[in-house]
Amino acid sequence: MTATIRPARGDDALAVARVHVRAWQLGYANILPADRLAAMDPEERAKRYTFDDPEDPHTYVTDEDGEITGFVTIMIDPEPAVIASLYVDPDHWRTGVGTLLLGSARRELTAAGRNEAELWVLAGNIRADHFYRRRGWQRTGRTKRDEVWGMEAEMEEYRTALG
Repeated sequence: MTATIRPARGDDALAVARVHVRAWQLGYANILPADRLAAMDPEERAKRYTFDDPEDPHTYVTDEDGEITGFVTIMIDPEPAVIASLYVDPDHWRTGVGTLLLGSARRELTAAGRNEAELWVLAGNIRADHFYRRRGWQRTGRTKRDEVWGMEAEMEEYRTALG
């Protein structure tokens, strides 16, 4: 893998949305309704991204020879800091892209002086559970119901110490 990590730019929106949609459609196939997943539209999703606004969460992408293969979005200001999303294109699962993105997010949050981070995972997402737990994240036992892309879902909280 020869991926580089860089901040997302406005012209990355459609490529990031394609990764986001594909990851959801394959990763959540047994968790969320199939008809809702099939109806997801990358072009519609891309309209929601505002990567060029410094007040918004920070999004970083993995760029492999001009192809966006994954992204991570972090929120530095809350305490604890938040990893709002981390998605890898399914063609690049298990290649190290997710680990690279998560490591980059941890470094950014640590450099910003944060001591702890949280993230939320869809309940039943075994792949994500294994991924995060192998990298030192722990389930806290806290859950919440949340609306994600117009679908109600149960979420589980994970936390880790930084630094």
